[in-house]
Amino acid sequence: MIDPKVSSAITNALQAFSKYGDFDANALKTKFDEVFSSDEDFMTKVELLDGVFDDNPKIDELREVFFDLLMINFFSADVKKLEDDYLETPEWEAIEEETIDRGTELLNVLLYLNECQDEDIEPELDDFLKEFLLVDEDEFQDEYRIYEPIITNQILMESPVSEIKKVAGTLDEESELLDLFYPIMCFFQNTAPEDTDKDAIAENAVNKPFDMAVIEILVSFN
Repeated sequence: MIDPKVSSAITNALQAFSKYGDFDANALKTKFDEVFSSDEDFMTKVELLDGVFDDNPKIDELREVFFDLLMINFFSADVKKLEDDYLETPEWEAIEEETIDRGTELLNVLLYLNECQDEDIEPELDDFLKEFLLVDEDEFQDEYRIYEPIITNQILMESPVSEIKKVAGTLDEESELLDLFYPIMCFFQNTAPEDTDKDAIAENAVNKPFDMAVIEILVSFN
């Protein structure tokens, strides 16, 4: 099964990556649909997903955000076919251990957007940080460390996207948010961008094909 939001996110991400890059990734939509809707177990789907990227190295920078989408699809669609407590089983624990180095912090934002939809609330950066990630709580200091660039730059919600780009250029090379800071901040600043807004985001993008693909994923989930 493939979740409709995930399917839409894949389509829109590939379109944006193609529009702003030099490779037409749109033709790969069918291949990704086959992987995501496959009846194989999760780790086999990971192998299939990696196979598509291995065969198409020009889109490799989307590999880990598409892993995030595969994980989201598992939570929203695949898990319905398994036992109710599957995510508590040793089998799933082993999968989590095996994939601990996979994916990106985008997964947290997508999980948050799903929660917003379930609870019928508008996504907001402050709510994401304090109510979802619980960065103010002592036991969540890992999250605070990872998201510190976003936490300390919330004032950018009131700034033009050119300012977000400037700050993105100052991030530590080791930051887990290095590639995602710009698109995540742009999205929270405007969760329903019009075409003209997207043009401004693209114009100031750090890495146009990647940034705009991530923006389209986030907008699809919202």
